[in-house]
Amino acid sequence: MALNKVLKPATQRGKRYLGKRESKLIENDKTAIFLRGETNELTKEAMKELVSLKKPLATMYKRKNPFRPVDDPTTVEAIAKKEDASLFSFGSHSKKRPNNLVFGRLYNYQILDMFEFGIEKFKSMKTFDAAKLTLGSKPCLIFAGEPFETDPEMIRLKNLFIDFFRGPVVSQVRLAGVEVILQFTLKDGKIFFRCYRILLKKSGTKIPRVELEEVGPSLDLVMRRTKLASDDLFKEARKVPAAVKPKKKKNISHDAFGNKQGRIHLAPQDLSKLQTRKMAGLKRKQRQEPEDKAEGEENHQPAKKQKSPEDSDE
Repeated sequence: MALNKVLKPATQRGKRYLGKRESKLIENDKTAIFLRGETNELTKEAMKELVSLKKPLATMYKRKNPFRPVDDPTTVEAIAKKEDASLFSFGSHSKKRPNNLVFGRLYNYQILDMFEFGIEKFKSMKTFDAAKLTLGSKPCLIFAGEPFETDPEMIRLKNLFIDFFRGPVVSQVRLAGVEVILQFTLKDGKIFFRCYRILLKKSGTKIPRVELEEVGPSLDLVMRRTKLASDDLFKEARKVPAAVKPKKKKNISHDAFGNKQGRIHLAPQDLSKLQTRKMAGLKRKQRQEPEDKAEGEENHQPAKKQKSPEDSDE
């Protein structure tokens, strides 16, 4: 039985295309695809504004897709493999599930996590009297609500939102470059999504005065259905290659603030040679054993009896 031959690219363009899709030690910035089924104006407008927050790492599909990713994810997996995307969002509207919005991600072009929400309330950017956000700005993500730290399902949702909205991976961020804040507040089973602009104003000191201005979009979401990966698959998806992991240095560690700490090992110290403060009471006497012994013998000899005047007359 003949083995299947490996197809090689015939053009330089095909070679570059396959090279971008090869596995890498350090992944590229994750891109997202936005798909829609039978939608209404509210869902369509909400997806457009979410695309504007995700750009330039987002692609919007205008064609309607008659499928439901929670029930049958094969179509989403095929489109994600074609676009080389690991994140997706799907919007739809029906009588059973009105104003439906799905967030999900893939691992090895297979569904990893998926959350389905219903949009209860939506405010567009147009309703806010504020300037538009800068394209490609890296947002600051804030999560408020105890379940984000305690509930396993909400912890996974928090991880998905961070993966979805964190923007490009950078090594350093300047203060003026942090322009957008995305806040996710969990209360009474609802998730309140808000977007703010950071304003740095004069304060009379070197530290500027920070103010927040809501710029939209604003969404109130209610969770409907979830589809989570198993713990083993999630652990495999988060696995970091050994070549990328930083090499551990002996006796060197870092604290929670990133400060470098080291442990030093010294030989046993001889405290008898320790230099102390020079005081008269702390001076060491020189050892003079022979002289001290001689003085001690003289002190122990009995004293001679002196003759009295009466004895001399006799």
